[in-house]
Amino acid sequence: MTTPKLILDHVYDHEAAQPGQVFLTQPVGAGQVIDYSWGRTLDEARRMAAHLRSLGLAPGARVAMLTKNCAHFFMAELAIWMAGGTTVAIFPTETADNVRYVLEHSGASLLFVGKLDTWAQQASAVPAGLPCIALPLAPPTDFETWDAIIARTEPLGGRPARAADDLAMLLYTSGSTGQPKGVMQSFGSISRAADGMVADIRAHEGGDRPTRSLSYLPLAHAFERAWVEAVSLIDGSGRIYFAESIATFVDDLKRARPTHFISVPRLWSKFQLGVLAKMPARKLDRLLAIPLLGRFVGRKVLAGLGLGAVVRAGSGSAPIPADLIAWYRRLGLNLLEGYGMTEDFAYSHASTAASNAPGWVGLPYAGVEVRIEADGEILIKSPGQLVGYYKQPELDAECFTADGFFRTGDLGERRGDGLLKVTGRKKELFKTSKGKYVAPAPIENQLNAHPRVEMSLVSGVGQAQPFAVVLLDEALRPQLGDAALRQQIDTELRQLLAEVNAALAPHEQLQLLVVAAEPWSIENGMLTPTLKLKRGRIEAALAPQIQAWYAAQGPVLWAEALR
Repeated sequence: MTTPKLILDHVYDHEAAQPGQVFLTQPVGAGQVIDYSWGRTLDEARRMAAHLRSLGLAPGARVAMLTKNCAHFFMAELAIWMAGGTTVAIFPTETADNVRYVLEHSGASLLFVGKLDTWAQQASAVPAGLPCIALPLAPPTDFETWDAIIARTEPLGGRPARAADDLAMLLYTSGSTGQPKGVMQSFGSISRAADGMVADIRAHEGGDRPTRSLSYLPLAHAFERAWVEAVSLIDGSGRIYFAESIATFVDDLKRARPTHFISVPRLWSKFQLGVLAKMPARKLDRLLAIPLLGRFVGRKVLAGLGLGAVVRAGSGSAPIPADLIAWYRRLGLNLLEGYGMTEDFAYSHASTAASNAPGWVGLPYAGVEVRIEADGEILIKSPGQLVGYYKQPELDAECFTADGFFRTGDLGERRGDGLLKVTGRKKELFKTSKGKYVAPAPIENQLNAHPRVEMSLVSGVGQAQPFAVVLLDEALRPQLGDAALRQQIDTELRQLLAEVNAALAPHEQLQLLVVAAEPWSIENGMLTPTLKLKRGRIEAALAPQIQAWYAAQGPVLWAEALR
């Protein structure tokens, strides 16, 4: 029986078969890019791997990377693997406290520092004496540079191998409910999951046609690591482009012209708002309804977003409003939902053109088993399943069933055709003073469907009825000094509250809708690096104001007016 290839085996094959094929395209400013072929990518990685070996690092040594997405993230990871190490990628937006925690908890032996926006605040988190190497595009430091090292170092030869059960990476979760956890993934688990992803892409995107991707969601997160990096390393036919900055994002998209593009609901909503800011919704709807012309208009809108070549579009990380999916489909983009976790290397469920429904995250991928417990919890057994939690064996005991299924902590249901719906998180359920449980996520999804609302949080522990806090779209916030606009928004929110409550059970109906006084962001600790709500942090910040909100008159309140 032939032993299945692991991810490094595929990489060496691509290096030998297509050394001149462009693999990575890195913007370097002023509209300029550097293309890295498979040959150059592996040459630089091999030179750094030889340097890492010369340092005498222990087998399996954890080597950390703190950098935004860039070509040298891929090269550094390959170098670490070839040198016998385990990678620990840290979210580039993390606070100094979390950077320090991950470096200390993982026992990192070395740190690669790359392209960053907040290095001045993060630098203090690096322990004195920890060896550091500056990647190209890194902020100014005193560290030895990648370029200097590879210029003087001969490349590591041969095909350095890793065993299937060797640890490939520690993936620290984004910490929406507390301290990040280190998810251990082996070379076997990431290779088998990525094999399934490549097979799925080929089945749904036209056989062996080369793919193009824009890497912009954090590579420290399992989704981007799996569906962009690991897939490209195994497939070998695709090309990865990187984004330069938020300001150039649309231009970066247009450069890449991705064939598949997967994002989070917040970005899909921002794209829509950007389109509607240039063309009123009624006019666009009218044009899209005209035969032939509507298809032309839809293609033009998608091309303007850089999405004109997309064969497959997906949304994950959080529920996406059904109306938003329908809007993209009217443009001609078949936006589909999917579901995955760090703990299964993002290999769990996805919708297809033939099997999908708004609000349902799809069917299990090949090799994935799923069942729903009596209490509604989703259990998954995936080829990408984690080895366990680093230094936390007590969590392993809690999270696995006796027959090897992972307890996701998500609640859900399945249709007769196998489609899965995620209805909330077990730990997010809260009880009102009436003794009734409320799941916030489905209610938030209804609120988030409104074009004025960017994000929302539903809470109300111990209250007679729940309340919601909404964060208005960022484009509106600077205009709220206009009394007429503010009154218009107030009226719209009252209508939204009435419509949402009409669809809820009596114990779920919202007593209050409060407009947040300040935005929630990664920087102020209210959002994770993957833009999920940090519920505990937000609720703690709101706690001193809640009783005043319930005592105030009116179903819609503006938090800043009650301070």
